[in-house]
Amino acid sequence: MKSSGSVRLRLYAAAFAALAALGCAAQTVIHERASPYNTIIVTEDHKGLRTLLFERGGGRQSVVKPGDPDHLELAYARVALAGLALCEEPRRILVVGLGGGSLPMFLRAHYPAATIDVAEIDPEVLDVAKRFFGFVEDEGMRAHVGDGRQFIEKAPPADYDIIFLDAFGARDVPKQLTTREFLQITRRALRPDGVVVSNVWRPASNPLYDSMARTYQEAFEELFILDVPGDVNNVFLALPRRQPLGEGELALLARKISTAKRFRFDLGELVEYGFRHAREKNPQANVLRDADLR
Repeated sequence: MKSSGSVRLRLYAAAFAALAALGCAAQTVIHERASPYNTIIVTEDHKGLRTLLFERGGGRQSVVKPGDPDHLELAYARVALAGLALCEEPRRILVVGLGGGSLPMFLRAHYPAATIDVAEIDPEVLDVAKRFFGFVEDEGMRAHVGDGRQFIEKAPPADYDIIFLDAFGARDVPKQLTTREFLQITRRALRPDGVVVSNVWRPASNPLYDSMARTYQEAFEELFILDVPGDVNNVFLALPRRQPLGEGELALLARKISTAKRFRFDLGELVEYGFRHAREKNPQANVLRDADLR
């Protein structure tokens, strides 16, 4: 039986989805410019929330409340933080895909002693994040312009405690960030007690979903999948070690993190909303390989 918190989250998710649909029309475009990779659009609503899009009418890449790094508007970003329950206090963090910078700014606020690297392929996205979303580099947080895969390939072995893979184009994850070879080099850059957190669209919006899950299972020892309330995303939590956990165990660990760090939301409830330990491998799903990209 689902907890009352999980039921409440499902009701909230339905309400938020309806409100989001109504609110999409109340956006004012404050910036629009073509980059080598996307058409970068920034909008602002009557509450001062700013949204990053990569095409008109496209999915929201980031939503930021400037000046308030604790505010995570998009549910997937909150769910992704459940990965923090599967590693020790992180000293080195990598975020692949900057967007408006909401996730790295939140991590900077709550883990001030950590070193945070952000890999972003599009220099225009970095410029927009700084100009419109309040993203600031400092001695503890650096943005690196370039291909995220190449950045990870150059990273020393066992360099990061947690790696967030959040690189989306206008319509999907770049294919070179989905293959077994890419996940193998990502695992190499991860500490043995670390975790890789990946934002993935669900099957209805992602024809490669089953193959992506199968590929993560081939590259890592454990894979947990979390649903995102009111959205079309799943969050993958991939471990380079055996650490079998049930929903209740992961929810307890996650709740301890959000309580200790004083997050504005309960990570335990987000785990309880939708959890799956992906033990079984779908024999009909193909493992994605670099050779398939050619």
